[in-house]
Amino acid sequence: MKKTELSQHFDKNLFLPDMKATTKEEALEELLELFVEQNYIKNKKIVLDMLNQRETLGSTGVGNGIAIPHGRTTATGDVLIAFGKNDQGIDFDAIDEKPVKLFFMVIAPPHDEGNVYLPVLGSLVTILNDEEKREQLLGVSTFEELLSIIKGDQEE
Repeated sequence: MKKTELSQHFDKNLFLPDMKATTKEEALEELLELFVEQNYIKNKKIVLDMLNQRETLGSTGVGNGIAIPHGRTTATGDVLIAFGKNDQGIDFDAIDEKPVKLFFMVIAPPHDEGNVYLPVLGSLVTILNDEEKREQLLGVSTFEELLSIIKGDQEE
C-alpha cells in the first residue's frame, strides 16, 4: 500500500494527542467516541462489543508501546483509523507487558471496496516497526505532524 493511500484513512477529527484514559477499557471507549462524534459509526455498543471480543482472542497491544485495536463491523461504511496518544501509558495487556502510549484504532465494514483493511493493518505495522517513527509519533501534537510521519519515507 502506498503512503498516500494509507494516509487517506486518517481523519483530523479522529486525532486525539492527549488521551485521558487510564485503563484499556477507557482507551477503547475514548477512541471509539471519536467515531461516534463524527457519525462514522451508527451503534457504539455494537462496535465496542466487537472490539472487546477481538481483545479476548489476544491483545492488540503489539508491543513497543503500541496498540492497534481493530475489527470489521456493519456499523461503518469505510475503513477509518483513529489515532490516540497517552503520554503516561496504559496497561493494555501488550505482548511485551509494557504500557501502551500510541493507539491506532482501525474500524472497517465487513466488505470494504478494494479490500484495503488488511493492507492498512500491514502498512501500519511496517511503519510502527521503525523505532525512529515510533519516537517521532510520541512527540506529535498536530494532525499534520501525524500525517507527515505516516507519509514520511515509507516505500512507494
